[in-house]
Parts: sequence; structure tokens; C-alpha cells
Amino acid sequence: MSVDSRVSMPFGATVLPGGGVRFRLYAPSATHVAIHLEMPGTSETLQRTLVRTESGFHEIDLIEAGPGTRYSFSIDGLHAPDPAARYAPDGVHGPSVVVDPAAYEWRSDSWRGRPWPETIFYELHVGTFTPRGTFAAVAERLADLAALGITALQIMPLAEAPGTRNWGYDGVLLFAPSHNYGTPDDLRALVDRAHELGIAVYLDVVYNHFGPEGNYLHAYAPEFYTERHRTPWGAAIDVEHRERTHVRAFFIANAQYWLREFHLDGLRLDAVHAIYDGDDRAFLRELAAAVHAGADRRVYLVVENEDNESALLDAGFRAQWNDDAHHAAHVLATGQRDGYYSDYATDPLWQFGRTLTAGFAYQGEPSAYRKGVPRGEPSGHLPLVAFVNFVQNHDQIGNRAFGERIASLAPAPAVRAIVAATLLAPSIPMLFMGEEWAATTPFQYFCDFEPALARAVAEGRRAEFASFAGFANEDERERIPDPTDAATFARSTLRWEERTMPTHAAWLAFYRELLHVRMREIVPRIAGVTGCESHYETFGDASLRATWRLDDGTILRLDGNFDATPAAEFSSTPNGTVLYSTHAPHYAGGVAPPWSVRWTLA
Repeated sequence: MSVDSRVSMPFGATVLPGGGVRFRLYAPSATHVAIHLEMPGTSETLQRTLVRTESGFHEIDLIEAGPGTRYSFSIDGLHAPDPAARYAPDGVHGPSVVVDPAAYEWRSDSWRGRPWPETIFYELHVGTFTPRGTFAAVAERLADLAALGITALQIMPLAEAPGTRNWGYDGVLLFAPSHNYGTPDDLRALVDRAHELGIAVYLDVVYNHFGPEGNYLHAYAPEFYTERHRTPWGAAIDVEHRERTHVRAFFIANAQYWLREFHLDGLRLDAVHAIYDGDDRAFLRELAAAVHAGADRRVYLVVENEDNESALLDAGFRAQWNDDAHHAAHVLATGQRDGYYSDYATDPLWQFGRTLTAGFAYQGEPSAYRKGVPRGEPSGHLPLVAFVNFVQNHDQIGNRAFGERIASLAPAPAVRAIVAATLLAPSIPMLFMGEEWAATTPFQYFCDFEPALARAVAEGRRAEFASFAGFANEDERERIPDPTDAATFARSTLRWEERTMPTHAAWLAFYRELLHVRMREIVPRIAGVTGCESHYETFGDASLRATWRLDDGTILRLDGNFDATPAAEFSSTPNGTVLYSTHAPHYAGGVAPPWSVRWTLA
């Protein structure tokens, strides 16, 4: 165990060095807090009253408790689990369990991470990645991902959420890895195995809201919330003002907890545009500073941010998921232009080129989808490795009515073209699980709530699509899968046997070749590349030429025809060594075949 493996947390249950456990609950609005310990081997429950402190905590040290002890709180008569429980084997309403994070024997304790430019992300959902849906089952597949060329897992949220199946964004016990996938030590073993194979592990964390079921904080810690701001999930979490010291500390401790106690390599912060912490982003900057100050290895923070705030990428956050790159590529390949894709309908090729060479497509321009409100900040000065680009992710698949993957929405040559353009460009690439073999399984929105909430969620899901032309008819909306139906979850589980089928095996070989070219030729040269050293131009509606001056002075060039008809605006011979080409690299008469991409290095 490394010295840094145990987090000194002001919240939850801490195993004391001399024996016993210290329990601390932040409940500033509560007058009486008692703890109930389930004594092992008996049906007896030990009850003790916690001592209130001036800071709003209630605490007690109990020699009777130790690792494995099950406990819960009674808060002014309300029975509730520990919001900082490290394990909740009976779910969000059941008792918490004391965990000693120092008990696990790490095999990869010398791991210090990988340099950021080497990152090739693979996003996965533990429950649907394999039929077993466990941490152990993911670990068994890591060798396949290493052979593919993956260097980093991006795991969807693991915090304990209601029921037996969930995307993870409804988490309410933010320190407890979901019991549906295994124990905390099972997660540590997964990380251990990944590090042995040279794969970094990142976790998606949600600090903008709590889930709608199993969150008791409203009752005894309303200080967590503010009505000054509203989010899609209700009142915002109050981290805006510095007097919310303990609220901010709760989330900062959570970030440190995942990184230190599980040896994770980084976090992806969900929807930071829905975290309201002032124009100076004081809370997010404080979180980033705390994370980096306590790190004993390479640790990186990634954000999702619809507002395209470049300033955060200069303030301790290493990169942002680049939805602009996805949206422009999606419109090019599929022709779809409804919903938020309408912002990319006029000139998707120009926007795609801009995302590959300068980061964001929207750098302050008005967004028609947002009713003319300007979106984004200039990003050309940033390293291009500050952007994570992808052709698919959980949102862009799962937020579709039927969860279709792009292979079922666009012709195969179009998909190959945008994938080849995305995976060899300097920005950090990301795959979504199963993408590498063009999996036929969808990834649909699923959850498992108590009956009344489940009915509301199912009705709300179908109502969301009422404004879409294809679902204006109520009968059509009834075809949309019920998120709370177990069959929806089952349909989303990968079928690994597909990998050996000829068509899928060909896709797998295609991805493997691209990722190996990237690691060999692109990764060693991109750490300092910015938009200032990159240029692009478009010809007509389909032809794109882009160039990047790499760290060693070489010129990386992309020639792409993103259309189903030939394009005549290209040189017939490659401009340098051919790294990859979807077609024969010599274009007779300068005419590029339909949906062709040619990468060269000179």
C-alpha cells in the first residue's frame, strides 16, 4: 500500500489505527443523531447518540465497530444510510458498511501513470460491458483492450444508485462503488489489473446533482442546495460561496478519495456547465488544486462542458470532451440535422475541420439552437491534446430514442472516413465500448426506480421526443423503449461473440491498425501542438485539407473527401510518407474516391 492510499476524510466512517471506528455525519439542521450498529453474529443492534459540534458535524468513536460493521443513522427520527459510505451492499436505502481502504494488497503499487499525449480512451459501462456485468468481468477483458491499443479506460459513474441497473448519473452515495458490480476491493483489483497491462483508469463523477431516489440530504443538510440556480435536476448544489466550506469539502474529498484509495489516474467531471460556482469558477479551481497537490503520480482531470470554457483548460483541467467534433462529424456521415445537430447543419465540414485543428467549433459564435446566444471561448491557443474527440459515446448513442449506434445510421464507408479522421488527428481520441467491432447491440437509456418514480420516468422519456417529427404520433412514441424495463438493459449488453464474425472482425482490424499507427507515429510528436501550428481549408461541400506542424517539425496532413461522390481537389501523389489511407493513396488525376481519407507525414 502506498502512503497516499488512505484519504483523511472529514465525512463517513474512518477505521482508527488503535482499533475502533470514528463516525462523522454532516447534519447541520439535525438536533439529534444516533447510530445503529448491527453486531456481527447476533440480531442485536447497538445504538449510540453522536455528539454535535459547532461546525454542524455529529461524531462519535466506537471501539465496538471495525471493518465490515454494518451501520445506519437515525436523524431526528429519519432512518438513513451514511451519505459518505464506502460500501452499501443493500443499495441506497440499506445500511452502510465500514471499509478499511488499507487492507487491500496492491500488486501495481509502483504505477505512476502514463504521459497524457499517450491517452487513447475507451468508455465503458460496467453493467453492460459483459453479460456478467461485474468489475471482475471487465478485468478479464482488459487484455483484449490492450491488444487493440487502448491506453485508458473511461468508466461511467459507479456511485451507488437506486435499483439493480443504472447509467450511473443517478448516484446518491458518491463514495460507494455500486454493489451491483462487486465490492470495493473488486474495483481495486480491476484497477490493479489495468495498471499491470499499462492501461490507465479514469472515472466519470457527477458533482452537479444527486439522483432522485435515495438522497436524504434534503432532510438534514439543506445547506447542500440553493434556489438561486436551477438545473435540469432541480435546485443546484450550493458550491458558489466560500461559506459553504463543508459542501465544497464533501466533493473535493470525494475526488481525492477515488484517486487515492482506488489508485485511479483521473476523473471526468460530468456537465460542469451545471455547476454554479461564479464567474471565477472558484470551486472547480479549488478542486483541481487540491487534487494535484495531493497526487503522487500523474493525475488528470477532464470536463464535460457545453459552454466551451477554454479558461478551465488553463486552470488545472487537462482536457474537455469535444462535443463539437462529434456533432460535425455525425452530420457529415448521417445527414441528420434535427435537435442540437441544427447548429452544424449549414457547414459541418468547415466546423469539423475547425475542431480538428483549433479545438472548439463554437468559440463565441451565436448558437441557433440556443436562440442566438453566443457559445464558447477562443481555443486555438490551447494544446490540441486538451480536447477529447470521439465518433460515439454514451450520450450520443443512449440519448437517441432507440439507442442506435452510428453503424446503423450511416453507410460503412462514411463511418470509416470520420473514424480515420478522428483517430489520427492530434487531439486525444475516445472509443465507446463495442465501437471497435461495430457492435449491433444498442446502448439504450435504462434505470431502476421505485414504482411511482419509474412510471414518471418512462412517461417523461417518451414525452421528450414529442417535438421530433418522427415521434409526433403517440403510437410512434409508444415504441420508444421503457427505461425501467429490465429488457432495455439486457438489449444494451455487448455480445462479445460478434468479434469473430467476418464483418465485425474486419472492423476490429481497422480500429487496431489505426490505433497502432497513432501510437507509433502520432503520439510521440503531439504534446505541444496547438491551433497556432494547424491549418485547414475546405473545397466545396465535401473536401477537407488540414495540416499540423508537429513537435519535431514534421508536417502531418489530412486529405479527406467526406461525400458519396468523387472529389477532384486533391494532389494525385501523397505529400510525404503515407501513414494510413482508406483507399489507394495515389489519386488518379487528383480525384479522391468517395468517403476517402489519406494521412501523410512529411
